Amino acid sequence: MKITLPDGAVREYDAPKSVKDIILDISAGLERAAVGAVFNGNILGKSDTVDTDGDFKVVKFEDKEGKHIFWHTTSHVMAYAIKRLFPDTKFAIGPAIDNGFYYDLDTEHRFSPEDLETIESEMKKIVKEGYDVEKLSLPRSEAVELFKNDNQDYKLELLEGLDDDTVSLYRIGEFVDLCKGPHLDTVKNIKAIKLLSIAGAYWRGDENNKMLQRIYGISFEKKSQLDDYVTRIEEAEKRDHRKLGKELKLFTMHEEGPGFPFFHPHGMLVRNELLNWWRNVLLKNGYGEIQTPIILNEDLWHKSGHWDHYKENMYFTKIDGDDYAVKPMNCPGSTIVYASEPHSYRDLPIRLSEYGQVHRHELSGALHGLFRVRTFTQDDAHVYCLPSQVEEEVFRLIDLADFLYTTFGFKYTMELSTRPKDYMGDLESWNAAEDALKQALEKKGLPYTINEGDGAFYGPKIDYHLEDAIGRTWQCGTIQLDFQMPVNFDLTYVNENGEKARPVMLHRALFGSIERFLGILIEHFAGKFPLWLAPVQVEVIPVSEKFTEGAKHIKDQLEAAGLRVELDERSEKVGYKIRQAQMQKINYMLVVGEQELESGKLSVRRRNGDELKDVAIEDFIKDLQKEIQDKTIDPESLLVK
Repeated sequence: MKITLPDGAVREYDAPKSVKDIILDISAGLERAAVGAVFNGNILGKSDTVDTDGDFKVVKFEDKEGKHIFWHTTSHVMAYAIKRLFPDTKFAIGPAIDNGFYYDLDTEHRFSPEDLETIESEMKKIVKEGYDVEKLSLPRSEAVELFKNDNQDYKLELLEGLDDDTVSLYRIGEFVDLCKGPHLDTVKNIKAIKLLSIAGAYWRGDENNKMLQRIYGISFEKKSQLDDYVTRIEEAEKRDHRKLGKELKLFTMHEEGPGFPFFHPHGMLVRNELLNWWRNVLLKNGYGEIQTPIILNEDLWHKSGHWDHYKENMYFTKIDGDDYAVKPMNCPGSTIVYASEPHSYRDLPIRLSEYGQVHRHELSGALHGLFRVRTFTQDDAHVYCLPSQVEEEVFRLIDLADFLYTTFGFKYTMELSTRPKDYMGDLESWNAAEDALKQALEKKGLPYTINEGDGAFYGPKIDYHLEDAIGRTWQCGTIQLDFQMPVNFDLTYVNENGEKARPVMLHRALFGSIERFLGILIEHFAGKFPLWLAPVQVEVIPVSEKFTEGAKHIKDQLEAAGLRVELDERSEKVGYKIRQAQMQKINYMLVVGEQELESGKLSVRRRNGDELKDVAIEDFIKDLQKEIQDKTIDPESLLVK
């Protein structure tokens, strides 16, 4: 058996080995720090066995896969604690997620924040007791009896869906759970635990099933890591886009339209500035803008594949007795525009952009501010090109994405999402599409990871994950390569031989959705937008009513220069007005009194409290125009407080 390590070194073994033994063979010190390994793309715990040739990478807690093992184990520790404290609880599922873990629970007891503290204490007690995590393989029939005797209905339902004669379980102390793993080999390494919140969740995500209680938590190897996490959480709460969206009069959500955001004038200013800027960028990059209908007939959605692959996420209506659907994606409409006139190979590539409003059915429990809504606007674009142009067009899209994200100061990582189980088309086309995206990324010299099985049903994609000012990551833009829809919609062009040929279709949405991107920006900047995006760029504050006319004159000059300005004419003290403007995150405040009007010079206050005296209005305007032109980011808005 040959095991290949990341550096290319090969170790050979005559018999199957546990992950722990292989790591020990590499280094005893490494084994102490390791939590598991990735073998041939699969995450394994130390107790798992390797019995074939393959690639072997040791993972620690700081690795994504290491956190998955660590947090998955902690979810079982939480379940064990709940079993001790609330013995009648029925357990559903308890996976690791991107930021910790959760467990879905069915119990008559309604969990409270005080319960979380009690459960946390019991978890710490279990860790102190120092149990090993034991992997069990049982005949399916024995597992059924085990969970039947414990009245665990959800585990029995999960077992019904398994075809295997032997199933995997894990034991911690007296607690046994149905699970594929992987897990830590001992609970002793879980040094810091924090249970975060309680939410509702339908069993198997189906609103027709029972609502369960979901407890979220997180854990770490060291208390200092938990302390850092709590600090980030506190900062995240200050930056919560739902809270800031209301305070800054950007948007609100209402029960009259759950999942449908209401944008206010300030929010529309930010949104329109963003879109107007991006329209100009796309114009310079050879895009034509289109607009397609929100509602289209059922036949179209059968042809596109959405009816078979996406129907549960769609809304439907009838017009003149016929069935129609509200569009969940813009691509079918774009194909109709392309097909409305003949094309020659000389016309390609054709780049069509669309700010298309789409509607998708989301469960009420999944809705979350602007991050998860039922209607949103995609900055969609579809590029129709020759097969020989695919690589160059993907290069152009990658460069465009880099320009967008670096404009806002985002770091990002890239992920190649491959063919899902529920896919459309043939394997040959899929393999060609995946290879084309891989080659483009590798020729660009860009690092990326593979996300197996997470492509769109019509094609593989490059997904962008943005890192914000406090280190959180957000799945955002996407570039997709599609050989399927050109076939479904019989899209053609006339090639150099005068014959009909099939174009390749590239989909891309780099904001992802305008709403989600705005939510990310609000949190990234903590509501302190760069000057070019700020809904109010300057607040003019007269010291008293007798200086209001002079303040209006200054306001008029700034507005004539293209700046967005408000005048605070209220009969309030200057200090109060300044504090209010700072709370509204306004970039610049001009305090206007006798000295300013007599000298003709401005007294300028930045939102961070810095003050400048005796500034000529011409210089102030020129500086602000340059700040807008350069898309300057205020470092103060990115600081973690």
